[in-house]
Amino acid sequence: MQTIKGPALFLAQFIGAEAPFDSWDGITRWAADCGYKGVQVPTLDPRILDLAKAEDSADYRDEFLGIARQNGVEVTELSTHLQGQLVAVHPAYDAGFDAFAPASLRGDPKARQEWAVGQVAQAIRVSRLLGLDRMATFSGALAWPYLYPWPQRAPGLVETAFDTLAARWRPLLDLAEDHGIDICYEIHPGEDLHDGITFEMFLDRVGNHGRANMLYDPSHYVLQQLDYLQNIDIYHDRIRMFHVKDAEFRPTGRQGVYGGFQPWIDRAGRFRSPGDGQVDFGAVFSRLTQYGFDGWAVVEWECALKHPEDGAREGAAFVRDHIIRVTPHAFDDFAESHVDRAAIDKALGL
Repeated sequence: MQTIKGPALFLAQFIGAEAPFDSWDGITRWAADCGYKGVQVPTLDPRILDLAKAEDSADYRDEFLGIARQNGVEVTELSTHLQGQLVAVHPAYDAGFDAFAPASLRGDPKARQEWAVGQVAQAIRVSRLLGLDRMATFSGALAWPYLYPWPQRAPGLVETAFDTLAARWRPLLDLAEDHGIDICYEIHPGEDLHDGITFEMFLDRVGNHGRANMLYDPSHYVLQQLDYLQNIDIYHDRIRMFHVKDAEFRPTGRQGVYGGFQPWIDRAGRFRSPGDGQVDFGAVFSRLTQYGFDGWAVVEWECALKHPEDGAREGAAFVRDHIIRVTPHAFDDFAESHVDRAAIDKALGL
């Protein structure tokens, strides 16, 4: 066992147009002031991290890491959630996801996908150059529009979708192996990898690749009504990242898991700030600690009610209070006695 690191904060929901959220110096200083020891860094905004400069310039990387450390936080991981999403996009979502790509690529799905693959590859290389060993991402989705089997799915549709998804990711997983980086897919509705079974379907197709791992976020499992504690028991060997995000599921006679096309505030299932929802984080931290999770507890703030800055400050304290400092010895070591082999044999009648 070892003590989980933290608290850390995923910065994606906080980057903005005004100080302190519009610069690397400002946002890391603010995160440290909130009580965080680490930050998980999205890679699409060059104000925060310019991937091309980070790959090409050791001076830029040193400055990037130096500012964070000077302000009191570590860089925990890089995130390519949005670029990973664009590795595989069903045409039904082209218009919606075009916004994640440069304007010059919009309306050109093939060019957009090539750009996204290049971005994920670059982030893998930059992760190694920054001294990191894992990276967060989404898998993208080709089969997601066919989640509910009506009308009946064409035979082989799901299999072909997962074969294609695996073929697109396999070279990136091999690149990650070359650079010592675990790719941690956030298991997330909207992605083809949205639960344990779909993760296994993907894993089978990439040959149980050692670099294909999970970002564990129990909030997504609450909204699916999946057992988020048993999920740790099953997949702990593959869980390499952890988002501390809460959720609540309040079904009624009018709506359930699908939410009735309602806005977040009115859905039966909605995200909440840590401690305000239904996730038993005491059990989650205990289970991850039991299995030796060696990563960071990273707050991802998403809440239908609470102000983000309040959620961030409360989240740091929440994680700090839940991290279990592991014991260096067994609780009953005080009763340990000298082993007397003759006495043992006598007691057993040997």
